[in-house]
Amino acid sequence: MKTLVVLTGPTGIGKTSLSLDLAEWLGCPIISCDSRQFYRDMRIGTAAPSQAELDRVPHHFIGHLSIHDYYSAARFESEVLRLLETTLFPLHDTVLMTGGSMLYIDAVCKGIDDMPDVDPVLRQQLQDRWQEEGLQPLLAELEHLDPTYASTVDSNNPKRVLHGLELCLLTGKPYSSFRRQTPKERPFNIIKLCLDMDRKALYQRIDKRVEQMMAQGLLNEARGLLPHRGLNALNTVGYKELFAYFDGNCTLDEAVKQIQFNTHKYARKQLTWFRRDLDYHWFSPDDFPGINAFLKDTLHY
Repeated sequence: MKTLVVLTGPTGIGKTSLSLDLAEWLGCPIISCDSRQFYRDMRIGTAAPSQAELDRVPHHFIGHLSIHDYYSAARFESEVLRLLETTLFPLHDTVLMTGGSMLYIDAVCKGIDDMPDVDPVLRQQLQDRWQEEGLQPLLAELEHLDPTYASTVDSNNPKRVLHGLELCLLTGKPYSSFRRQTPKERPFNIIKLCLDMDRKALYQRIDKRVEQMMAQGLLNEARGLLPHRGLNALNTVGYKELFAYFDGNCTLDEAVKQIQFNTHKYARKQLTWFRRDLDYHWFSPDDFPGINAFLKDTLHY
């Protein structure tokens, strides 16, 4: 049976570098499950792979969308499964999927339950409240209605917060209750690897990466996207903070520090989510020999 190897971990831990080494060793392509890297206009702020890295190993789902495109975890599930069945597994016994977007990983590995149809009136009401009140009151309401989902959602991502709250209000049930408890069966094996390291060292990596993004031109990238700031794709860490700087609400140094702080917070949420899944095998990002030995034994290489 074919095998999908999932390599994940918190943001900034070094998944991209390790995934390239693993993919070259496995002789397989990479499927990206970092939903922010889907957007071609946000390469610096999402730490998308460089052209040199893309040239090393074939990648899928990198920069294939415009910031104006609507996309969802359900669509990702469908497109990845079709790609595996029709294109990748006929050529490779093993395929590597890497990234840190929690819902997107679960969509491929476990499947997504059918959700109730949206109420356009309720959706517009929540959008209006977000514009008038800001995100915090809506997040507080979500925490009251569905503390399980609220504990893992990216609190800096209005799209995720509003979607969860919308389902709670629409159905009278927690959004988390609709998320699949029994995984769908897949016609391939799944091996899950998760990276972790000392928290202080992780934060130092994150802070350094943010500084590198700024040196690479993140400020100009964000300035070019400013006219589109209302799009869901741009309501995310690294851009919102710089938009606040452009508005004169903080200094540039304060904006950079806020990006670092919010990225630390998101990394903690990712780790909380991943630790709830007992199928993960945990490794240090520097332990390529250990991962190599584990996969050799598991895949019978």
